[in-house]
Amino acid sequence: MFLLKSDVCIFTERVRNQAESYAFLSVKFSNCNGKRKVQYESSEPADFKVDEDGMVYAVRSFPLSSEHAKFLIYAQDKETQEKWQVAVKLSLKPTLPEDSVKESQEIEEIVFPRQGTKHNGHLQRQKRDWVIPPINLPENSRGPFPQELVRIRSDRDKNLSLRYSVTGPGADQPPTGIFIINPISGQLSVTKPLDRELIARFHLRAHAVDINGNQVENPIDIVINVIDMNDNRPEFLHQVWNGTVPEGSKPGTYVMTVTAIDADDPNALNGMLRYRILSQAPSTPSPNMFTINNETGDIITVAAGLDREKVQQYTLIIQATDMEGNPTYGLSNTATAVITVTDVNDNPPEFTAMTFYGEVPENRIDVIVANLTVTDKDQPHTPAWNAVYRISGGDPTGRFAIQTDPNSNDGLVTVVKPIDFETNRMFVLTVAAENQVPLAKGIQHPPQSTATVSVTVIDVNENPYFAPNPKIIRQEEGLHAGTMLTTFTAQDPDRYMQQNIRYTKLSDPANWLKIDPVNGQITTIAVLDRESPNVKNNIYNATFLASDNGIPPMSGTGTLQIYLLDINDNAPQVLPQEAETCETPDPNSINITALDYDIDPNAGPFAFDLPLSPATIKRNWTITRLNGDFAQLNLKIKFLEAGIYEVPIIITDSGNPPKSNISILRVKVCQCDSNGDCTDVDRIVGAGLGTGAIIAILLCIIILLILVLMFVVWMKRRDKERQAKQLLIDPEDDVRDNILKYDEEGGGEEDQDYDLSQLQQPDTVEPDAIKPVGIRRLDERPIHAEPQYPVRSAAPHPGDIGDFINEGLKAADNDPTAPPYDSLLVFDYEGSGSTAGSLSSLNSSSSGGEQDYDYLNDWGPRFKKLADMYGGGDD
Repeated sequence: MFLLKSDVCIFTERVRNQAESYAFLSVKFSNCNGKRKVQYESSEPADFKVDEDGMVYAVRSFPLSSEHAKFLIYAQDKETQEKWQVAVKLSLKPTLPEDSVKESQEIEEIVFPRQGTKHNGHLQRQKRDWVIPPINLPENSRGPFPQELVRIRSDRDKNLSLRYSVTGPGADQPPTGIFIINPISGQLSVTKPLDRELIARFHLRAHAVDINGNQVENPIDIVINVIDMNDNRPEFLHQVWNGTVPEGSKPGTYVMTVTAIDADDPNALNGMLRYRILSQAPSTPSPNMFTINNETGDIITVAAGLDREKVQQYTLIIQATDMEGNPTYGLSNTATAVITVTDVNDNPPEFTAMTFYGEVPENRIDVIVANLTVTDKDQPHTPAWNAVYRISGGDPTGRFAIQTDPNSNDGLVTVVKPIDFETNRMFVLTVAAENQVPLAKGIQHPPQSTATVSVTVIDVNENPYFAPNPKIIRQEEGLHAGTMLTTFTAQDPDRYMQQNIRYTKLSDPANWLKIDPVNGQITTIAVLDRESPNVKNNIYNATFLASDNGIPPMSGTGTLQIYLLDINDNAPQVLPQEAETCETPDPNSINITALDYDIDPNAGPFAFDLPLSPATIKRNWTITRLNGDFAQLNLKIKFLEAGIYEVPIIITDSGNPPKSNISILRVKVCQCDSNGDCTDVDRIVGAGLGTGAIIAILLCIIILLILVLMFVVWMKRRDKERQAKQLLIDPEDDVRDNILKYDEEGGGEEDQDYDLSQLQQPDTVEPDAIKPVGIRRLDERPIHAEPQYPVRSAAPHPGDIGDFINEGLKAADNDPTAPPYDSLLVFDYEGSGSTAGSLSSLNSSSSGGEQDYDYLNDWGPRFKKLADMYGGGDD
């Protein structure tokens, strides 16, 4: 049954307008069979709502008239869907003056339960404690404050003076001061509006004490529920939501989920959200391509026709509204959903032409022949756009391949194997193009596109080639010059070109062969020798070149291998060529063998023997054959004087006919110890240095002497060149070279502080061997003997330099080849009294105007001026 609790609020005429979300009635459902989960509903949801706890609220503000207001409240079992109802009738009654006082006095009281007392010595039974219902207080109340809530009273206040107080969060604990109590009257009040989103429930404890602070009642619990009001709009977690959907998706395909939250009570209508789509842009091909689940926010497709090639992106405006989407009373908010249409392979590649053309020179590889172009409407650079090419026909030998350009998606036809023009002049290829991924299901287009590629092969001049290469022939060695061996010719692969081939010799290490430049006949020009160092493993290699006269000319090489058969043309020789033995036959002997450059059967086994002459050979020595390759030489006499002996040995090979040779074995006979080792001092010289070593030592000595002689000659020549460049002394050490230039002529040498003693230290002059031979005129040859000019001593002497100059002057006067005159310049007067004398007193009895005085330049910088004056130089 329903229990109506109408004492929650009283309507009077002084409250003419019912406030929004104002609680005025509480209904409860009671079932005799037990508890049920009941959901309450109002028959006038636009005016009244019922909370889950049965509290009835006014949804909106409306005026109260004297007319009766009547509505129904339904209770429905959530499990069995069974439904009950009760009628609520609201009426206004006039407000009397005493009613206002009475109203103020009719605040709900909470009385402390009475404690048990003793009666006749026995504890009297106490009544069960009250179950104090919670106090429901709406949030965001407009006051006035403080607003009285409830009055707390103890029945002992008749006999005692009591004081009331409350404790707990909201009273004396943070947040403090929200609830206060009058300590005398016990009136509990709230001091300011509450916010359910901050604190949804307060749990207080009420206390009653006497004036001495003694507790007179047990504390009672007071629960204050903050009733939610719709004061918060829904808020989306993101303002912009991004989602994707493949193109061509069927209706009902999930796209994305948008989510909004509401700070109000999620279990009440204030926090129950509903979603809807306000707009869609663009609106093609349908304005309603998507729908949204109004409770979960899931967005799905509702229409077909999503095509990325037409519309790549949709923008939806999503609205979330609380109060279960009530457009009148619910609060709303919006967000944007951006849906990108992703590409699927619904468009195959298509060739831009039915036939492509290309050309390639023969024998070329890794050459791009043709460029295949396709178009694809799918998104570029995706597997649905990337093209894969293949050759489906026209290339049975696999000479072509097609690679895809990753940037342009073109197909590059490439030659991977050489093509011979003489074999194939043209190829007609059938090619196909398809995507990396297969087409999406339901697409009506063919999965691939086909085209034809015509490839023309260009003829080019190719290299002539020898066949076979190498060519092997067998010949006996010893062939005489002029013998024709074989014909070694090359072939020209260019059958469609009229060309001539000429032959030349490219490599012939021993210079044994020649080749005819026209017909390729190979003839010997020397004797073939198998034992030549140019023959390896009996094979002699020669290389020839064949060149055509094409444009450009081409050439090819061929190798001729001559396998030389051995003949018995080499006599055997003794090995080793030097040995040593003791003066007596015992205790050792000499083992020898033979060296033959021929091979079987023209080599071993060998026959060893001693010659008949000189007679001393067989008298002193004996030879014994050990086997076909070795023999033993021993002393035949009991004692042979120490020394070096040359023993001739006759060695005969097994050739047909056999070949013999007398080979000399140098044997050193020496004194031996008990072990058979030589003890002679000269053993090292005799045994360690052979003829070749001695010759090498002599050559080294001669070369060393030549180098020393060349060094001495070079040093002498260097000294002569150095002496030829200076006449008296070194210019850096000669103070007489320090001639100063003055703008004004002075009084001669008297005005200068010269050290004239330096003139008494003349330097050496170069000997006659390096001077020019005589002084000749340029226009005639001397016919008389040249006079001998004075030679200055290499060592300093105290003589004056003037004496030396006078002697040179006398020799010049007696020179029959000198010019008939001199051209001494007249010097200006530079003073008197010079201890060095005056050069103006020098006279020459003969002079010649055509005399060559250039040789004075070789005397050094001191005579350069004289050479200029006498020779008439430009300087």
